[in-house]
Amino acid sequence: MITPRRLFLGSALAATTAAALPRFTFAQGQVRSDHIKTKDGVALFVKDTGGTGRAIVLTHAWPLNADIWDYQAAALSKAGHRVITYDRRGFGRSAKPDSGYDFDTFADDLAAVIDQTGVRDATIVGYSMGGGEVVRYLTRHNSRNVAKAGLVGGAAYYLLKTESNPIGADIGVFDGMKQGVRGDRKAFLADLLANVFFDAKRPSTVPVTQAVLDSALAMAMQAGVPATLGCIDAFSRTDFRAELGAVKVPTLVLHGTADIPVSFEQAKATAAGIAGSRLIAYEGSSHGIVVTERDRVTSDLQAFLAR
Repeated sequence: MITPRRLFLGSALAATTAAALPRFTFAQGQVRSDHIKTKDGVALFVKDTGGTGRAIVLTHAWPLNADIWDYQAAALSKAGHRVITYDRRGFGRSAKPDSGYDFDTFADDLAAVIDQTGVRDATIVGYSMGGGEVVRYLTRHNSRNVAKAGLVGGAAYYLLKTESNPIGADIGVFDGMKQGVRGDRKAFLADLLANVFFDAKRPSTVPVTQAVLDSALAMAMQAGVPATLGCIDAFSRTDFRAELGAVKVPTLVLHGTADIPVSFEQAKATAAGIAGSRLIAYEGSSHGIVVTERDRVTSDLQAFLAR
């Protein structure tokens, strides 16, 4: 059996030689959860700290949910920001339709969250595949109600290796992922989270303990199978390269130099495609920086918000 780590590292080696509910109104620090409805009637689970500070909307990584941002959400809220996180359709506590797992729909879902929470001049930050969500929102919805953007380990370039994209991963990587999800999903995701996403044996500021891995796996297992599979196709086959030049808001890119699923070469190419963006390299860090380098991510986001 080919493990998730071997799938990714094998490809990397080749590449280097890759009806709305009411708006939320409540006091700062009182984290409220509720559901909003998308334009196609899908209920999305939303957490909102409330308050009147500058808003930040955080989108999560595959195959997790909004809870991966809890540490940053608490810190940013304490610093005076209104923080909104939500479970992508098909994940966590959101509804699990059989379809709609494409970036146009994800961007429209993000638009529903922004519109129904009533935020203005927000900063939107995407983690992992959430990076593609952010780019597609900015281009499809003309940056409506958004002042700044952030990409954290963002898959916002083009993950698939082609003749014109040698820094991508072979199609076999993504076919292998889908095979793993269709088989012993829990075992496959446990392996992927430990050895690819967090790269748990790699030194990090916050150690990747078994408790961290158990928590991440619990999030992953809340997702529906159609969503888990559909997102693999979405993030592997969506080419954002032509959209990057249309991103006009100030953009921050945070990325680990040892990221396995979204290589640092991809981060550099993404930043190069967005005029005026700033790339901060997390030397030796994995894809899991929202957890493994949580204080630095929080600090970098706070500094970006303050500019």
